[in-house]
Amino acid sequence: MADSNALIDKILSLQEKYMKLQEQLSSPEVVSDMKKFVQLNKDYKELEPVIKAGLEYKGMVEELAEAKDIMINEKDEELREMARAEIADIEPRIPEMEQKIKILLIPADPDDAKNAIVEIRGGTGGDEAAIFAGDLFRMYAKFAEVKGWKLEINDEAPGTAGGYKMVVFKLSSNSDGVYGTMKYESGVHRVQRVPQTETQGRIQTSAASVAVFPEAGEFDVTLDMNDIRKDTYCSSGPGGQGVNTTYSAVRLTHIPSGLVVQCQEERSQIKNFERALEELRTRLYNLEHQKYLDSISAQRKTMVSTGDRSAKIRTYNYPQSRVTDHRIGWSTYNLPGFMDGNIQECIDQLTIAENAERLKEAGEE
Repeated sequence: MADSNALIDKILSLQEKYMKLQEQLSSPEVVSDMKKFVQLNKDYKELEPVIKAGLEYKGMVEELAEAKDIMINEKDEELREMARAEIADIEPRIPEMEQKIKILLIPADPDDAKNAIVEIRGGTGGDEAAIFAGDLFRMYAKFAEVKGWKLEINDEAPGTAGGYKMVVFKLSSNSDGVYGTMKYESGVHRVQRVPQTETQGRIQTSAASVAVFPEAGEFDVTLDMNDIRKDTYCSSGPGGQGVNTTYSAVRLTHIPSGLVVQCQEERSQIKNFERALEELRTRLYNLEHQKYLDSISAQRKTMVSTGDRSAKIRTYNYPQSRVTDHRIGWSTYNLPGFMDGNIQECIDQLTIAENAERLKEAGEE
């Protein structure tokens, strides 16, 4: 009961903070300061599920205490039977609710709620690696379709035999935290199969790297346009004469950092500039974000999402129709379904593993 009381005290303390945030969000000085308003609104929304679960838990604890009191002090057998049924219903749910709240109380990655920029590059394996990079892009496109996310390609370099040497795209949603889901995909993906380019029927191992970045908002990074060099050129991608013969493609170079981004997917130079600027902002933000990932990976040696983009995270074995995620030892023997975008189960297992590690760390502190 002592643990229950401590948890309820924590919930009540957070509820008080929640109410103060509600008051602040309606004050004229906060409304007039957009940066502050965005941050406070984010804090407010993050507390909502904790408060909701916490108040439900508090009600369950109180109902359980009342039912137990009836069992001790009430002589009416009918009332005692009702209390006994209530205890049998509530008691098993209490530990589950406590676990849920403890996970909700773990500080979330501040970037989980953001949209994501994803970059896929063909690695070792030549043409086959580019074809596999294309397969991964199709897998994420199918997954985005199931989730109801919007996918926009920023830049691409097709492979000579199909697929992509490189493709950069944005995944966005008005409701879901895209980065919080997609962050587990960062790393090296390895494929074992007979390549389309192989005439002897030999199994070959190829690889592609996936990097997932949280999209930076306009309040996350302040860009000085004097630090950016803008170049325009003719798009080399598909799209017909209008795209390929006008200077619609945009390349931006951030002079202080040396970062270069480009976008050629739109007919409009203005739209390409806006999307390139968005990606540049994201990549600058991620220079700092990577420092954060490095700091947590130094503390969490077995962390599921350390952000180490050079680590081999998953193998796609076509002869055995098996996908194996090496971080948690999870496998499925439905490779065709997985490549059709059915990757949510794997992501769920990675989320569970990460939450378990973070709960363990929280208990050790």
